[in-house]
Amino acid sequence: MKGSLIGAGAGVVLAFAALAFGFWGFLLVLVLGAVGAVVGAAVSGRLDLPAMLAAARGRRVG
Repeated sequence: MKGSLIGAGAGVVLAFAALAFGFWGFLLVLVLGAVGAVVGAAVSGRLDLPAMLAAARGRRVG
């Protein structure tokens, strides 16, 4: 239920951004929201950035 509620809230925010600022404003809100989610996950410890970057470079992790 919590995930659905967060997804619905994000959809409403993006819809308002699209209505208020047009396509580029919508895209900016979407990108900055994704960056904020990654930074928040890294700060809270739910995301291991060095391991993620190593895996993206093709190195073995773990």
